Amino acid sequence: MKNKFYITTPLYYVNSPPHIGHSYTTVAADTLARFHRNMGDEVYFLTGSDEHGQKIAKAAASAGLSEKAFTDNMVSIFIGLWKSLDISYDDFIRTTDKRHSAAVELVLTILHKNKDIYMDTYEGWYCTPCETFWTDMQVSQDCCPDCRRALERIREDNYFFRLSYYQQWLIEHIQSHPDFIRPVSRYNEVLSFLTTNTLTDLCISRPKSRLKWGIEIPFSTGHVTYVWFDALINYISAVGFGYDEAKFKKYWPADLHLIGKDILRQHAIYWPIILKALGLSLPKMIFAHGWWMVGKDKMSKSRGNVIDPLRLVDAYGVDTYRYFLLRDVPFGLDGTFSNEAIIKRKNSDLANDWGNLTHRTATMVEKYFSGKLPEQGSIKENQLKRDNDNLEAQLRKALEAVDFTAGLDALWLVISEANKFIEDTKPWNLLKENKTEELNSFIMLLVSVIRNVSRALTNFMPQSAKSISEQFASNIIKKGVPLFPRIEVK
Repeated sequence: MKNKFYITTPLYYVNSPPHIGHSYTTVAADTLARFHRNMGDEVYFLTGSDEHGQKIAKAAASAGLSEKAFTDNMVSIFIGLWKSLDISYDDFIRTTDKRHSAAVELVLTILHKNKDIYMDTYEGWYCTPCETFWTDMQVSQDCCPDCRRALERIREDNYFFRLSYYQQWLIEHIQSHPDFIRPVSRYNEVLSFLTTNTLTDLCISRPKSRLKWGIEIPFSTGHVTYVWFDALINYISAVGFGYDEAKFKKYWPADLHLIGKDILRQHAIYWPIILKALGLSLPKMIFAHGWWMVGKDKMSKSRGNVIDPLRLVDAYGVDTYRYFLLRDVPFGLDGTFSNEAIIKRKNSDLANDWGNLTHRTATMVEKYFSGKLPEQGSIKENQLKRDNDNLEAQLRKALEAVDFTAGLDALWLVISEANKFIEDTKPWNLLKENKTEELNSFIMLLVSVIRNVSRALTNFMPQSAKSISEQFASNIIKKGVPLFPRIEVK
């Protein structure tokens, strides 16, 4: 029986086009989905779009479009980017989908019936860009604690979800499940927050007098659902909650929610409590990665310093871009983006190391064996062979821990050893001295390494790895053009 692996990205908010941060999460999720498929697991890889709320309504009005027309256009841009980045998702859910809105209404109905949702009057501060309420104690200088923009004072009747009731339960769950929130720094952050603060109940509605663009509260025609409550439900609405019991039973709970650290509180506090109140299992792991910085600033739409991923794909190639995202900074930490950094990775790792190994080996097969691998020859035991044989186990250990750096380090250790093996062995001397058995063993080991590494790299760089796998698939090796030509820096 196959193991299932259900992995999700967050739903991306489509008030503006995607940037590097969106592609970072999605490429990471795609790499893990491909790895688990290659391991024989039954994978369900979900991504999608978050389409309700004030920011969408405002952006649509500015564009002179209806909210649905605006989001349809934006969703097509996101889907186009995922195609360009070779993202192998199984499902793309939109919060405007009927399957999703029906699930949200069902969740609200259950929680209201169970007295976990109640009506109250809210008076306090509200941040429209973040779509978040703040208390007087949380606010200083009348600006949002998160985005530092101006707040407005409001008073209105809304529905609230009893977060506070479940605080102690959540603390105990986190303490007894050390892998529930990763990396460790985020685990500590959430636990510290929960043990030093008292949770306030979550306002989960907006009055239609202020906002019409959202899913209507099923027990109040005068309110729509708060965008963050609505969006989180996608993780269960996509896999059949309320309409396909067999599918839901098969895939839930999620094995991994992959998110950016800026939305950790919603996923590590709101979401587990919602699931607990519904009587559902919790996801096995929530992994919050770091931000991409430009200089010393976080890359964000509000700062206007976002970089278009398609421009980078056009300039450097899709696999170079994918490789850079996962190699340049340990997953979980913040990284600094620069064109110089991506050029350095391409020239050093991909052109000099991996590209050089494949091209040199194909050239030697052509020169020494007329393009056909020797039929006789056993591979002699050495350190390169041992590391090559151990590569799959090393990669599995790394990717099951969501450690792309360790996985790629293991691959590049073997690549570097193979290049050194060529220099140390000096095959041209073996040919000169008629050492046929040694030369056969030498070339067979190099080809074995290339086949093994390219098979592992299909998780990270599917297009180029496929090309190299095909080039070295049979006993007849065809030398192709270098896949990673160097970029000359002026």
